[in-house]
Amino acid sequence: MNYRKLGKTGLMVSEIGLGGEWLERHNSDEVKAVIDCCEEAGINILDCWMAEPNVRSNIGAALSGRRDRWIIQGHIGSTWQDGQYVRTRDLEKVKPAFQDLLDRMCTDYIDLGMIHFVDEAAEFQSIMDGEFMEYVRGLKEQGIIRHIGMSTHNPEVAKMGALCGEIEMILFSINPAFDMLPASENIEDYFKERYEEELGGIAPERAELYRVCEQEEVGITVMKGYAGGRLFSAEASPFGVALTPVQCLHYALTRPAVASVMVGYDTPEHVAAAVAYESASEEEKDYATVLAGAPHHAYAGQCTYCGHCAPCPAAIDIAMVNKLYDLAVMQNEVPASLRAHYDGLSAGAADCIGCGSCETRCPFGVHVVERMGQAKALFS
Repeated sequence: MNYRKLGKTGLMVSEIGLGGEWLERHNSDEVKAVIDCCEEAGINILDCWMAEPNVRSNIGAALSGRRDRWIIQGHIGSTWQDGQYVRTRDLEKVKPAFQDLLDRMCTDYIDLGMIHFVDEAAEFQSIMDGEFMEYVRGLKEQGIIRHIGMSTHNPEVAKMGALCGEIEMILFSINPAFDMLPASENIEDYFKERYEEELGGIAPERAELYRVCEQEEVGITVMKGYAGGRLFSAEASPFGVALTPVQCLHYALTRPAVASVMVGYDTPEHVAAAVAYESASEEEKDYATVLAGAPHHAYAGQCTYCGHCAPCPAAIDIAMVNKLYDLAVMQNEVPASLRAHYDGLSAGAADCIGCGSCETRCPFGVHVVERMGQAKALFS
């Protein structure tokens, strides 16, 4: 298992994580079997947004005696009322629900205290200016939560969080289908049966979000990495082609600032299918060729950092140079941290010999030699 730094939290998290939602469907023995399998595979981060009491208790029991091996994302504002989940900012409901999470998880702290499900800009501002955020700050001051995070599906809200100075990491929905869509305050927009034909490539709002998070050292953990499983079926996929779990994971993990993908598991076999990413070949990870040949919405002309351009005869890590270039051009001047990262590369854009062999391999038709020239000028 590979581990990545989760932004400014400094926590080292497994790049494959555990999203707990599917565990609601299982008994305590089945939940323990999944968590045991995750731990054996090196997974060390889990997300528990669910308010349903039994799943919280089952997860807590499964973690008994090994709490310190796990980094927990626990949500603030997810409550259980009259037998159903309710998202709320009412502190009379929020406080006992969060205490219930602590009690059922058999812990006195949560590593990542998540402001739960904020998709509207006005609501984000209301939270930050009101008593809800004061409560969250108090939890951190007391050490009951170690870091403040937020979950959202809206890139504009996520960007507001990344820039506010208090949100240290974000749980955000990332997959190649969602990445084509513009910002929306309606989550149902992301699950439409088909997207508009004129859409193609990564939406500018989402590309900018990833760059801002990288710049601000706000780490991202990923939800909806499989788009609820619809990407596994050519009939259900908006692209008209099927992707594998490994391909979906590779897409998410090649976005800037992403540290871990929270995958939902029903069984240990599902865990194995995700963890197979760690030993997968480049061919097995290759989402780019599949998307480039899809009947709908190929990413023509846009670098997705997929790595198809390798190998370079000048030993340039072209995908990394492109990523650093894209991160840098959003600034008035190149940040010192990005310049240091670029200068640390064993070969840079200035080493490009212009042979164009990378361009023959790029599934999206990116003008790589031209981009190397642009990167050379920017970083020189």
